[in-house]
Amino acid sequence: QVQLVEYGGGLVQPGGSLRLSCAASGTSFSRYTMVWYRQAPGKQREFIARISSGGSTAYVQSVEGRFTISRDNAKNTVYLQMNSLKPEDTVVYFCVYGWPSGYWGQGTQDTVSS
Repeated sequence: QVQLVEYGGGLVQPGGSLRLSCAASGTSFSRYTMVWYRQAPGKQREFIARISSGGSTAYVQSVEGRFTISRDNAKNTVYLQMNSLKPEDTVVYFCVYGWPSGYWGQGTQDTVSS
């Protein structure tokens, strides 16, 4: 009943910006924490950022100051604004509904390359 669709990934040069979006359906979006994870090839999925139902945010150290998570409850959508992108940010990003566990989307690919 819960469906999450990530979009907005693509190709960007180092130092550039992308905004990822995750649209949720079939759930009480505004009541739950939304989370972004990412996964590099051969690596475990890692936590990137989360935003609570009340708007409190938390970030992994590697993206602190570069990425911003936000949400629009009217649109049932969570965003991840990614600035000052680095090649190591070239991974698949996943949206998750719920914290510390929840429902996962299928991911969107980000490529940071010159």
